[in-house]
Amino acid sequence: MQRSISNKNSLTPYIYAVVFVIYTALSGIYLFLPPLLAILFILFSKALKEENAISLFLIFFCLLLFEAQNGYVLFSTIIYFTFIYKYLIPKLIQIISCNACIKIATVIFVYIGFFVFHLLLSKIFLLPAPSIDYHVIYYMVIEFFIMSIL
Repeated sequence: MQRSISNKNSLTPYIYAVVFVIYTALSGIYLFLPPLLAILFILFSKALKEENAISLFLIFFCLLLFEAQNGYVLFSTIIYFTFIYKYLIPKLIQIISCNACIKIATVIFVYIGFFVFHLLLSKIFLLPAPSIDYHVIYYMVIEFFIMSIL
């Protein structure tokens, strides 16, 4: 079977999704592995900019897997990422011109903002309030370094 010349990267999103599934299973066991939530947001925004439906579908799958493993409300990360992508990040880019500062703010919005968003959802749906611990700061630092490499 001959490959399509127009789409040369057809297999890479699937490989990334399989690697993420394995990584998510390992990060559930070992707490020193960050959940890569900020990286998923960067991939989410890139897929929306490029209007790549396959990548967006696989990122949705990875986000749903993240929610299921951590016990979050269904589709909460997708709704929160869409809110950040449409409203917060464009305003942030208008205000701040420093590229590293935008990356730091993005990581903070993804982690701390998602905690606040999940706290709001827990109050609305009468769920137990989420807890935050010192691992989140470690995750934010690690993911900022990963984002600076990308």
